[in-house]
Amino acid sequence: MSEYVSVPLALAAEQFAKLPGVGIKTAQRLAYYMLNLPENEVKEFADNLVKARQSVRLCRCCQNFTEQELCEICSDENRRKDQICVVESPKDVSAFERAGGYDGLYHVLHGLLSPMDGVTAEDIKIKELLARLSDVKEVIMATNPTVEGEATAMYIGRLIKPMGIKVTRLAYGLPAGSALEFADDVTLAKALENRSEL
Repeated sequence: MSEYVSVPLALAAEQFAKLPGVGIKTAQRLAYYMLNLPENEVKEFADNLVKARQSVRLCRCCQNFTEQELCEICSDENRRKDQICVVESPKDVSAFERAGGYDGLYHVLHGLLSPMDGVTAEDIKIKELLARLSDVKEVIMATNPTVEGEATAMYIGRLIKPMGIKVTRLAYGLPAGSALEFADDVTLAKALENRSEL
């Protein structure tokens, strides 16, 4: 006997299933939950998503998410301007800021090199990074310890080293194959503290 699901419910579940880490069962639970909410709450939820998508943009300098032309970190006069920590995504910036102990700037690549998936240097924010290195003394490569993260760190390191800028890599206190966002604060802080030169 097949399960009956209304078309609008199935379409709502399909949209939730597009989210990272959401399987079909979770997507169905979310769809059922949303359909049980009062209509005004569903509208408020949808309106807030649309508003966030419309108002958030990339920082002109570091490529992090912001509502302004420059994000709060790039605008902060107390941050070190001679050190840039390169990360894959905005959520990695949040992880470092939660961990504390880093007072430099960031650069968000919005992806990693992955020739198998067709992601090349032109598809991520490498040229924007290279354009901001005039007064920088150190670039910290803080990409995830995966094949793609290592390849991206090595590629960028080879571009930067001839400029006479120190290029370091996070220490390997982080589990290989995992994502920075799942590391605990102490592990992340120690990895940053014990970084090594590439």
